Amino acid sequence: MKVLVTGGGGFLGGAIVRLLIERGDEVCSFSRHDHPALTALGVQQFRGDLDDLKAVTGAAAGCKLVFHVAAKAGIWGSYHDFYQANVVGTENVVAACRSHHISKLVYTSSPSVVFDGSDVEGGNESIPYPASYEAHYPATKAVAERLVLAANSPELAVTALRPHLIWGPGDNHLVPRIIAKGRAGRLRRIGTRPNAVDTIYVDNAARAHLQAAERLSPGSIVAGKVYFISNNEPLPLWEMVNRILAAADIPPVTRSISPQLAYAAGCICEVLWRLLRLAGEPPMTRFVAHELASAHWFDISAARRDFSYHPEISIDEGLIHLRQWLQHPMG
Repeated sequence: MKVLVTGGGGFLGGAIVRLLIERGDEVCSFSRHDHPALTALGVQQFRGDLDDLKAVTGAAAGCKLVFHVAAKAGIWGSYHDFYQANVVGTENVVAACRSHHISKLVYTSSPSVVFDGSDVEGGNESIPYPASYEAHYPATKAVAERLVLAANSPELAVTALRPHLIWGPGDNHLVPRIIAKGRAGRLRRIGTRPNAVDTIYVDNAARAHLQAAERLSPGSIVAGKVYFISNNEPLPLWEMVNRILAAADIPPVTRSISPQLAYAAGCICEVLWRLLRLAGEPPMTRFVAHELASAHWFDISAARRDFSYHPEISIDEGLIHLRQWLQHPMG
């Protein structure tokens, strides 16, 4: 079938595109830029911003299935920018599906939409949205998740996946940040608790999207539902960080600061960055301080039950692939 992937040139979007190409689908990508790797795969590329309804609708023409992966991520920036990309952009994707009578939409959400700063250990999809958020990304993703699930209907079947901390070869966000700060000696453990977290290897996350799409149709068991997906191998956060650093031959993080000090530093940094209009991201925020000091791992039994999801690549195997990629990034 003809499939549209928003953000097809990105990390997760690119992995989804490759799986679709492997199974013989005709794939289109909607991104802000052209991507030579997609051109080499024969992917038809559409350029534009998510908040441009005409551009999004044009990209969806003739498609039978949409994977809405693109989003504005990050811990800092203006609320307007996050809202336009994550909320208005999602509204436009839904409108494009309706305009072209597309019957299946798989939306990439985030576990951060239910994060309230406290520990989550084995949480499932019944966790409620918190009353407030400490960052614009989870706040706008929560609005988008709710509106996309509300769009589920007899004409348009929608499901949402919440992959947790995606990593692997080709990562342009999580792994590079860890490595850059590790090399600069700027990483500090937040507290000393062995707070366990989930992560997910990128190929497992991509495969989960295709598996959910295969089960998705109006009135199906996955329609209108949201699912946590992970590698189902929760590890102490700083153990996972150190294993990523080891893949890049960087010494482990051993120094630590208290959660209270990290949170206070986040408050101060946020005030300074706003008042002085400083460029770039603050070195610490309240959201990051809480994330790094808390446990957050999730029950994936619903995804296993409803669309047979299971992680095929373990963390150990994934780290081998990551190390090979870091040594030969163009290989």
